[in-house]
Amino acid sequence: MIEFKHVYKAYLANVPCLRDVSFRVNEGDFVFVVGPSGAGKTTLFKLMTAYESKNTGEINVLGHNLSSLKKGQIPFLRREIGMVLQNYKLLKNKTVFENIELPLIIRGLSADERIEKTEQIIEKVGLKEYRDQFPDFLSGGEQQRVAIARALVHSPKIVIADEPTGNLDSELSQSIMKLFKDFSKQGVTFLVATHDERLLKTSESRVLRLNKGLVSEDVQ
Repeated sequence: MIEFKHVYKAYLANVPCLRDVSFRVNEGDFVFVVGPSGAGKTTLFKLMTAYESKNTGEINVLGHNLSSLKKGQIPFLRREIGMVLQNYKLLKNKTVFENIELPLIIRGLSADERIEKTEQIIEKVGLKEYRDQFPDFLSGGEQQRVAIARALVHSPKIVIADEPTGNLDSELSQSIMKLFKDFSKQGVTFLVATHDERLLKTSESRVLRLNKGLVSEDVQ
């Protein structure tokens, strides 16, 4: 599913972001990626999604060796990956329904297919009563649910969540993690970056810990 082999990444000479990083994530795994700011978490995700390229080593994602992936193939790889960000990135001039539907429009689904899939995911994340509301009128937790629904509506094989609970209180954070866990039981692979050690204590999930670009701990 995802495999890093001795990956090294530096943006400036002699200033590595990742150093000799090796790990494997299988289908349906739920993995917390933790570490202080600057540890390399975001760089790791950018390499996985081919927004950045490694200096040395090997990266395989969904059966693709990213070193040999042609530029025209990258959008198709990314279609299999859902992204959830801390700041939501919702379009303020579009309703909840329209924000969630957007990936399906990009993929060229018919109107009937888009409506069916969007309505289904809206109900799963508990936003049915807000479907016609605009983001500015939603709470932080509700906006994050919209972002999650948008990431999941096209049935990705992998979901990458970069600090998805950073702006939420403890109770809402646990609620978001429950949503992720429910979807992971359906075979979706999750990688969740977090600073929140409380989430780790209440979960039995794998923890991949980064420190100064190195994998300092991999507890399964």
